Amino acid sequence: MNVLLMPFLYFPEDKSEYIPAAISFFFFMILLAITFNWIRRNSKKQEEETRELEERILRERREAREKQEH
Repeated sequence: MNVLLMPFLYFPEDKSEYIPAAISFFFFMILLAITFNWIRRNSKKQEEETRELEERILRERREAREKQEH
């Protein structure tokens, strides 16, 4: 019964058939790590730019409020 439920599994007798799968796995893992680090760096850069923009807006509001009080 178990054989009928999993016909897509294939375990080759010749273990050298695993080599292309292992190479592609490691290639995509390296690509994943590079992409993940790029996204983290880009996100951190955008966060810093947003923080600077927010500080500038708050500073301009404070200055405008001070001008209105005087």
